[in-house]
Amino acid sequence: MPRVVGIDPGTITFDVCGLDDGRVFLEQSFPTSEALADPALLVGILERAAPLDLVAGPSGYGLPLTRVQDVTDADLRLAYLPDQSSSGGILGLRRLMRALAQSSVPIVLTPGVVHLPSVPTHRKVNRVDMGTADKVCAVALALHDQSQRRRCAPRDVSFILLELGGAFTAAIAVEQGRIVDGLGGTSGPLGLRAAGALDGEVAFLAGAVTKRHQFGGGVATIAGAPDATADALAALTTPESRIAWEAYIEQAAKAVAALLVSTPHVTDVILSGRAAQIETVRDALSRRLALLRPQAVIRPLIGFGASKQGAQGAALIADGLADGRFAGIVDALGIRDARGTVLDHLHFIPPDSAHARLKP
Repeated sequence: MPRVVGIDPGTITFDVCGLDDGRVFLEQSFPTSEALADPALLVGILERAAPLDLVAGPSGYGLPLTRVQDVTDADLRLAYLPDQSSSGGILGLRRLMRALAQSSVPIVLTPGVVHLPSVPTHRKVNRVDMGTADKVCAVALALHDQSQRRRCAPRDVSFILLELGGAFTAAIAVEQGRIVDGLGGTSGPLGLRAAGALDGEVAFLAGAVTKRHQFGGGVATIAGAPDATADALAALTTPESRIAWEAYIEQAAKAVAALLVSTPHVTDVILSGRAAQIETVRDALSRRLALLRPQAVIRPLIGFGASKQGAQGAALIADGLADGRFAGIVDALGIRDARGTVLDHLHFIPPDSAHARLKP
């Protein structure tokens, strides 16, 4: 039976989750800065876990299923969308991926929401970030959790996943086991660190919006505590922090409301991510969402281990791709059917211009 690993390359931590015939055998978490500064750290963890049938690797904005050994520089640019300001963060992942490609471990990159054919083309117009690859992995875990809870097949499950991450907030709509819409961290609501979608005039006034801009302007910035942890931010009681949290909760609820246009019959809202572990955040969102949809069932995503939910979901996807017990989740999501690039649906700017903006 498959022995696999899933990786979640978060903004704050890298998490690794290993499954052997569906049972956890490996869980490890370390700062993202360490993973990017020393690629040998992650490579060593994977090689010590060998033999492995498959690893779902750190995939950024995603690619159609691609072996890491086959990934080109052009693929890396499309997966991580780097610019001249990306000395760390997403650009650092490119260096890590090159190290992974030199290892003997079988690793694949997995798709983001925009690559999935289950999302209608009209919803992809002028969209790039509808949900990164790790958000698809979180959906995989939620599919597993909901199908276990309801004792049904993954294809019989519908919900909206509200991902309250350590930096970004995203929302993904799932109908009958398929992702049908999404608001990614850079195109969705306010995050703990990130501003989310920008007013066009704000983007104009900024002069140029860089990757560094995308990782700022969120709750921490508004509250005047840019280096505070999620728990510390939640404990603040200053006037600025109250404004920040009101904006955070309301924008998250608005994201759910927007996705109800695409999935009008969905009643389940699942909360995942770092901020979903904070009781005051869960309670505030539950109250707001209950007003929006009184029949809604709102609950946190539990998962099956201590590693981050994205890593657990990535492990489920790796298992399913290796024809393990979670193959039904991979089939429901259409992971193998993913196609295209994140730039295929641009009309506001020509795709060729977008390509030219990416740092070689």
